Amino acid sequence: MLAKLMSWFLLGLVRVLTGAQARWYGCPPKAEQRIYFANHQSHADLVMIWAALPAELRSITRPIAARDYWTRTPFKEWITTAVFNAVYVDREKKEGEDPLQPLVDALAAGDSIILFPEGTRGNQEEPQAFKAGLYNLALRFPGVVLVPAWINNIQRLLPKGEVIPVPVLCSVTFGAPIRLEDGEDRRAFLDRARQAVLSLREV
Repeated sequence: MLAKLMSWFLLGLVRVLTGAQARWYGCPPKAEQRIYFANHQSHADLVMIWAALPAELRSITRPIAARDYWTRTPFKEWITTAVFNAVYVDREKKEGEDPLQPLVDALAAGDSIILFPEGTRGNQEEPQAFKAGLYNLALRFPGVVLVPAWINNIQRLLPKGEVIPVPVLCSVTFGAPIRLEDGEDRRAFLDRARQAVLSLREV
């Protein structure tokens, strides 16, 4: 019950601060298994894209969260576990461990996920080069729908290094799904996926 109340509070707060506009430009909101992949400029990205999804999609969609940041305090850990049902990933690769395994487990269980393929927050207007994770997941789960998304203006809400949000109008634009083509190599796919995200900036 407490988690549900916190969920409602966060949704209200995000909508007051940002407007949380969701723009379904290339596909409708649909309860099918998806990987939403987006640009990454703020810790607020996770909350923003979660809030932009309709309730029926939020319940089946798990954002990816950096373990070292989101478990730094008991409150952050509770929020990401109880409210967002996040999938924790380790940003520091450990010997003998596959950093994608938590994502693989979530997809194998039938969940949708929210992924930031840059791997870390950028401070440029354009996304950094995408890392290999999205390609590897697309290769392993060819039936999962890959939906690009552009999060607009969020870096002004909570810039890197800041902890107090500033009200500013933000939006999330969801684009047309892409797929890994037969024989397409990793770099070509990742460049195309990045371009699919970047092209939504002007929509």
